[in-house]
This record gives sequence, structure tokens and C-alpha cells, in this order.
Amino acid sequence: MESLFIDSKTFEHIDFKKKTLKKGEYENCRFQTCDLSESDLSQIKFIECKFVGCNLSLAKLSKTSFRDVQFKDCKMLGLRFDTCSEFGLSFSFENCTLNHSTFFQTKIKKTSFKNSQLYETDFIECDLSGSVFDNCDLTQARFENTIIEKADFRTSFNYTIDPEINRIKKAKFSLPGIAGLLAKYDIEIDDGK
Repeated sequence: MESLFIDSKTFEHIDFKKKTLKKGEYENCRFQTCDLSESDLSQIKFIECKFVGCNLSLAKLSKTSFRDVQFKDCKMLGLRFDTCSEFGLSFSFENCTLNHSTFFQTKIKKTSFKNSQLYETDFIECDLSGSVFDNCDLTQARFENTIIEKADFRTSFNYTIDPEINRIKKAKFSLPGIAGLLAKYDIEIDDGK
């Protein structure tokens, strides 16, 4: 059976709950204000695609390929990125809501998270080397045995990262963010004002 290949196509205002996205390879495609929530995106390849203003909440991502994919203004609740194809896994997120999603054991070096909400997101045993968290809310995000070497958290907030159980060499933090590195010690930090 021949595999479906779609190149440089724009999908706009489509409710994929009513019309299933066909399995295949999508390259340089744009998904604009589409509803992909609870869709089965398993084994679909997205290469250099853009998702703008889409809802992908609770979509199934078993062996889904994301290579150089951009997500902007997307609602992405409860996604299991840990079930995606590892080969070439790379994406960026801007103005996205990624609450309750998991990146458990993924290798996503140099990933850009910008102006995004990451409540209770699982980064356990994830390789985030060189990643940038620009103005992100990391309330109750989980970091454990996570590699965040050279990652940049300077403009992000509400994170709790234990330096004793994570690799943080050369990671960047702002002075107000230091409290998130010392949270387990239950100490009070005074800014001196």
C-alpha cells in the first residue's frame, strides 16, 4: 500500500473529530485553528510543519514523528510526547498551554519554550540540554534526573528544581528564581528590601 505524502498544504478551521486526519507524511504543512483534540495522530509524520491556534489536547501520539515542528498559540493538554518517535524529535512552543503533558525520557535538546504554561508537566529523565524557557510558568512541573545543562530559565517562574537530583551545570537562572532551586530546604529568602 502506497503511503500518503502531503507537501505544503494549509489546513484551516477543520474539526478533525468529524473528519479524521489521514495517516501519512505531512511536510511543510500549516494547520491553522484546527481541532485535533483526542485525535489519533499515531504513526503520522509531521516534518517542518506549523500548528497555529490549534487544539491538540489528549491527542494520541504513539510513534508520531515531529521533526522541526512549530507550535504557536496551541492548547496541548495532557499530551504524551514520551510515546512519539524518537528519531529526529524536535519542536518549539510559543504561547502554548502544555499543562499535564509528559516529556518523560525524551531527548529534546535546544528546545524553545516561549510564553508557555507548563503546569504539572513531566520532564523526569528528560534531556533538555541547551533548551530555553522564556517567560514560562512551570508551576509544579517535575524535574528529576533531568539534564538541564546550559538551559536558560532566567525569565521563567514558579519552578522547583532540586540541584542534587538534576544535572544543572551552566544552566542559567535569575536571582528571583533561586528560591526554586532551594525549595526543598524550606528556608526563607529575603530580598533585603
